[in-house]
Amino acid sequence: QVQPVESGGGLVQAGGSLRLSCAASGRTASRYVMAWFRQAPGKEREFVAAQRRNDGTTYYADSVKGRFTISKDNAKLTSYLQMNSLKPEDTAVYYCAEGAGIITSSVRNGAAYSYWGQGTQVTVSS
Repeated sequence: QVQPVESGGGLVQAGGSLRLSCAASGRTASRYVMAWFRQAPGKEREFVAAQRRNDGTTYYADSVKGRFTISKDNAKLTSYLQMNSLKPEDTAVYYCAEGAGIITSSVRNGAAYSYWGQGTQVTVSS
């Protein structure tokens, strides 16, 4: 198994933007879903966004809808998370995850994903 690898985290002021990238490895099947989760200190991991590799269908948490955009480059097996209008409450470690054959009702459930990256820190200062 090869884990996906995240990059692009950092420190940004409130209202700023960051773009995260997630490079998958070796799993080319179109049935995969790539997703982003985050975990803030002292809080449980939460779903942020996901996208189906085959048809591009996207899913977002209500807290990021309209501010974050997930996209993909199938040729590069890469997922991107564009984060705009960042808020201090977006501060967290962001994780990329991959899973195959995930039904819609399970897209927001971390347990449905088989492969996880190591995470990248995003810090938003007020």
